Amino acid sequence: MADQREASITLPSEPVSVPAARGHVSRVLTEWGLAADTELADALRLVVSELATNAVQHTFGQSPAFTVDLRLEREELLLLGVTDSHPRRPRRLPAAVQQDNGRGMVIIRMLAEECGGRLSVTPTPDGGKTVWIELPWDVSVPD
Repeated sequence: MADQREASITLPSEPVSVPAARGHVSRVLTEWGLAADTELADALRLVVSELATNAVQHTFGQSPAFTVDLRLEREELLLLGVTDSHPRRPRRLPAAVQQDNGRGMVIIRMLAEECGGRLSVTPTPDGGKTVWIELPWDVSVPD
């Protein structure tokens, strides 16, 4: 058993990168033993889609790329992070009846909590940030 498994991909901050990020996460999680048709797999695909979309739409051209990191620690804790170089931290927008967007972080936080995990944001050395989701992992990892 490895103490830690890691996978990472860096993509251009363009809309076409969102499905690429989702596909990368799906492939890695399948390699790590998570069946693609589970609720957890669905939740993680939604999380990475929302975070990648935020990295593309809300960095205002200041982050030419974003990175998706996956870490599995001691086969007990899954960390999924999306890093961009824009300094502004994500924030909740006020609820509005006619609002068509701005709910992504609320959805991500709720999904993380429903799965027994949490959301956090950490600064990067270059002034950007990483939005992390930490979830308990109870999937048997293949050798």
